Amino acid sequence: MKILKCIFFLFVFCLASEAFGQSSSDLRRQKEALTREIESLNRSLNQTANNKNLSLKEIRALNAQIRLREKKINVINSEVKLLDNQISDNTNTVRSLQSQLNKLKKEYAAMVLFAFRNQSSYSKLMFIFAAENFNQSYKRLKYLQQFSEYRKKQASYIEGTQKELNVKIVELDRNKQEKSNLLTDQQKERRTLGIQKNSKSKVLSSLTSQEKKLKQELTQKQRESATLNRAIQNAINREIEEARKRAEAEARAAIAKAKAENREAPDAKPVASGSSILAATPESAKLSSDFLGSRGSLPWPVTNGMVIEDFGNHTIGRNVTTENNGVDIKTAPGSQVRAVFGGEVAAVQNISGSYAILIRHGEYFTVYSNLKSASVSRGQKVSLKQNIGVVITDPIDGTTEVHFEVRKGATPMNPSSWLAN
Repeated sequence: MKILKCIFFLFVFCLASEAFGQSSSDLRRQKEALTREIESLNRSLNQTANNKNLSLKEIRALNAQIRLREKKINVINSEVKLLDNQISDNTNTVRSLQSQLNKLKKEYAAMVLFAFRNQSSYSKLMFIFAAENFNQSYKRLKYLQQFSEYRKKQASYIEGTQKELNVKIVELDRNKQEKSNLLTDQQKERRTLGIQKNSKSKVLSSLTSQEKKLKQELTQKQRESATLNRAIQNAINREIEEARKRAEAEARAAIAKAKAENREAPDAKPVASGSSILAATPESAKLSSDFLGSRGSLPWPVTNGMVIEDFGNHTIGRNVTTENNGVDIKTAPGSQVRAVFGGEVAAVQNISGSYAILIRHGEYFTVYSNLKSASVSRGQKVSLKQNIGVVITDPIDGTTEVHFEVRKGATPMNPSSWLAN
């Protein structure tokens, strides 16, 4: 029973170690991906910092870099916690194995002593023939055979436990070294984060003296954003109105058909109001449900990119604020933009020299803007990951960014909660 308990304990521990390994591997991949993004932003920031006319983009790059650095530190913290748990588990395993080994050695020593005292063939024969009957003699013979086999098994268990103990001791030492390396990386990242925050403070201080120029730059950006928002709102309102008219026409047609066939007219149901009319038909209702079910797993609108500005309100300096109804994604020049879900193109518009595409998914919409070209047209059906255009590259600074939004009706939603990590 003791041996079975030992084996069971080792089996459970191996399963726990495997689960730990998977988690640790996932965290390591996350950390490597964040490191690549930070390095890419460093190159972009160096390019942007050399141009004194690009203050807003410099701040956005710094903010994104700080955010990624903080996320990387959090990942390192998670790795350290996992290693702490692994070190604790391995320490307990080493103690348990040492205790098991000591017990096995004591039991084996007792068996060796017993075998030494009864090692002669004469003693064994006397033990067998001293039985009261043949049945008892047979049982004594089987006992001696089983005792010999058990001694061999005990010796094997001791050897196996000793090997397992040595392996766990090596693994424990490796865990401690990994933790030490992680803590060193963590301190390095924290120092770098402090430097970047100081750099941001200096840039913000210099911008304070140029606040008038900064506000002019921001005003232009807000004007473009407002134009895009109006175009999106108008397109969605048009979709809602067309859906309402179709629903009313279908209701009238059903009543007229019933009268022509001398049947009782169906009860007139009130037409849904607002964006809910967009999911009034079975087809659009299923599309809405499927899109909602894909929340958190939608592909990115570009194959490679990183979020340079998040959804929501952002403060730059003391008196300058911006609002983003989506996310801005930095990508490579010439990158293709793709639909994140199947649907129908609701609008394609040229806004200030770049294209914006609105795709309807039942009651939901996705927006793709800052495109230099569009390869789809209004009313066209698109499939998942179908290329719909190409991102424009700023001719002044060479940056390539696509603006992406997710809306339920006309209400903006945070795209980061919809896209796959």
